[in-house]
Amino acid sequence: MQSLVDQIVYVSDMFGTAVFAFSGVLVAGRLRMDAFGVLVLAAVTAIGGGTIRDMILGATPVFWVRDTLYIWVILLTALLGMWLVRVPKRLPWYVLPVADAFGLALFTVIGAQKALHFGASGLIAVLMGTMTGVAGGMIRDVLAREIPMVLQKEIYATACILGGIVYTVALECNVERVLAYVCQHGGG
Repeated sequence: MQSLVDQIVYVSDMFGTAVFAFSGVLVAGRLRMDAFGVLVLAAVTAIGGGTIRDMILGATPVFWVRDTLYIWVILLTALLGMWLVRVPKRLPWYVLPVADAFGLALFTVIGAQKALHFGASGLIAVLMGTMTGVAGGMIRDVLAREIPMVLQKEIYATACILGGIVYTVALECNVERVLAYVCQHGGG
């Protein structure tokens, strides 16, 4: 049985997968791609970075082959997204960037965590976290014949790198134990 934290991370991972898939749907819609193009961009955006990470780490079969819920989330998001782009009422401008930032942060931590689990150094964990967060969007942009956003707006890669460093250093300094102690003893 999974701990509550593991369950929250898993549900958040599915949410991040849906958000990244939806950003792929939006790009495909803007380019007027057919349904297959929508599915391809949704999938590569959502699972591209994690797939590359797992292949480099030797974590095979890759995560979405072991847990097909990732594929179902992408399919459902793509179908819902194709319907939503036809609805005249638009989402508020800030919804996707906020959700995208959440997904980016989460994917960075998950990527770093997985690398550490496979025995990688802190440096490699930061690189794997960054790759998990940004590579899917880079693949999406290349397929859309655009310069990848991560190469134009430095905040994406910088945020991933800094997040990966903070996460990795926090683990090295046993911040989890310190937080548990503080919560248990009320700081005193």
